[in-house]
Amino acid sequence: TLLCVGDFGDEPRKELAIRYSSDSTDPNWYRARRSDGQEGMIPANYVQKRSEVKLNAMPWFHGKIVRELAEELLHPRQDGLFLVRESTNYPGDYTLCVCFNQKVEHYRVIYKDNKLTIDEEEFFENLTQLVEHYEKDADGLCTQLKRSVPKKGSLDFSVDSKAFEMAGWVINKSDLKLGEVIGKGEFGDVVLGNLRGQKVAVKTLKDSSKAAQQFLAEASVMTSLRHPNLVQMIGVVFDWPSVYLVTEFMGKGSLVDYLRSRGRLHVTKKDQINFACDTCAAMAYLESKKVVHRDLAARNVLISDEATAKVSDFGLARDESFNQEGGKFPIKWTAPEALRHSKFSNKSDMWSFGILLWEIYSFGRVPYPRIPLADVVQHVEKGYRMEAPEGCPPEVYEIMRKAWDLQPELRPTFSDVLKSLEHLRTSTTG
Repeated sequence: TLLCVGDFGDEPRKELAIRYSSDSTDPNWYRARRSDGQEGMIPANYVQKRSEVKLNAMPWFHGKIVRELAEELLHPRQDGLFLVRESTNYPGDYTLCVCFNQKVEHYRVIYKDNKLTIDEEEFFENLTQLVEHYEKDADGLCTQLKRSVPKKGSLDFSVDSKAFEMAGWVINKSDLKLGEVIGKGEFGDVVLGNLRGQKVAVKTLKDSSKAAQQFLAEASVMTSLRHPNLVQMIGVVFDWPSVYLVTEFMGKGSLVDYLRSRGRLHVTKKDQINFACDTCAAMAYLESKKVVHRDLAARNVLISDEATAKVSDFGLARDESFNQEGGKFPIKWTAPEALRHSKFSNKSDMWSFGILLWEIYSFGRVPYPRIPLADVVQHVEKGYRMEAPEGCPPEVYEIMRKAWDLQPELRPTFSDVLKSLEHLRTSTTG
């Protein structure tokens, strides 16, 4: 898939997401199809190829460890042995710990105007850039960085604006107009935007270095994923100290609000099975890519003007081999093994999908309505399961029950569940 900036026919020039083929005899022209289905030829220079944005591993970043533990880890004290940790004295800042002359020097890494700096002369977008700079040259430090102490367990990652630029995802700030606030995101407000005449949703970033990296990590995950039932990323705007993530606009809002505001009078059985199939199709795609969502719920599924459901909010999405430590997880939607042992997988997503199905068929009620939040996990582990919502087809409730098996390996796959739901869709009317 390419981004087309251009036009064909008599339409005004505008940005379009297109599928293309280069079967024209002239390599300077592409056959393109616009979002309304009209086809035509466009100049090759109107088309920009996009690629996936890769994350950089940070094996030397040890997160929240105290000064004493950092010094313990830095053995033997060879000049240039180093690690990076979160600052204990200055929350939001970092500390670079380096061995020199049998001692450990601790340099405060200051976070200022969305950049990182040690000396307020050299500024860096992320920790990876900072480390790479001092690996090449001591530049005022006691010594050049030579070898890191790698962290045990799951690693943290960084990403930078240049990677998005090189991969073709950067949008000029002048092309984007920001409107009213339409929601709250994990990192800041979500506002309605206008990108060269096209309505878009824009996630804005709260001012924090850590948030900036998480925000860009979310965006990088989105560059590798494309499915009709996933909210599509359009691009990223870098306007330091602000960063904006631009996605397609979903006119009918979140699934949970849609269900609650319309209720039984307006949401038909056909609508319900369509929403279930759409969401399951997106999750089967993520499963095939070995991507774990971690926060699947009706509030994170959005509805388009055409009433298509699309999964959104990849704020926590990661490859299944990574763990998120110390995150805040929505207890009623999260599988017991994920809550207890941080074991997130496509199978824990399946548990959440079972809860989402219950939300769809209860018209957006909050799960476990009669159980206090603090008691939910205990009840579930003892075998309690929610009853089928009124009017829920028995086949759908059966999927919920299988999704809520305490043993993750006994839960079905999304691709299997999709077959069952698609079969049910063909026989559902009204």
